[in-house]
Amino acid sequence: MTGPHGTAFSGRVGWGSRPALVVIDLVRAYTDPEGPFALPDPGPAVAATADLVAAARSAGHSVLWTVVRYTRGLADGGLFVRKVPALAAFAEDADGQWGEIAAPLKPAGGEPVLVKQYASAFFGTSLASTLAAAGVDTVVLCGVSTSGCVRASATDALQHGFRPQVVRQACADRSAELHTSNLTDLDAKYADVVDLPEALGQLARPHH
Repeated sequence: MTGPHGTAFSGRVGWGSRPALVVIDLVRAYTDPEGPFALPDPGPAVAATADLVAAARSAGHSVLWTVVRYTRGLADGGLFVRKVPALAAFAEDADGQWGEIAAPLKPAGGEPVLVKQYASAFFGTSLASTLAAAGVDTVVLCGVSTSGCVRASATDALQHGFRPQVVRQACADRSAELHTSNLTDLDAKYADVVDLPEALGQLARPHH
């Protein structure tokens, strides 16, 4: 980053030798036009994520998924559901199937689906332990939303000692401005923001 801060920001964490793909909250609540968190144009992010999943699977890399789910009555939602009331759509007694992973995406047998109640994929889940046990050193992040769960997960990945790689074309948000500004800030401080071809090339390297 150039400017008044010189090279104070935007260093590179780079790619390690053992990546894993984490697909964050790409569920119908965001991709269905009637969903409570409907995005203006989720199609490109879903398509890019499908490409990443296929590449990771072909090379034998771990693929993990996250979804948000709350108990009946939101007893485990804490203050988050008070701040964002629409999260009630993910309660087990809610109408609709907004928490279902969006087609054509679908976890394969043996791919963990981590249930979370808060923004970060790491908070209150077994993600860090699962990745560490598999020898993972690089976390490739895609999904929604860029400013919310993707950002929180990327920040926590860095704080847990994993190299976060956020794939620009495989994330989406409720406006292009939010998407772009958050990617810019993530790239400056907490993660490497990479384009889809780079991520696909890295994931194509077989797992040894």
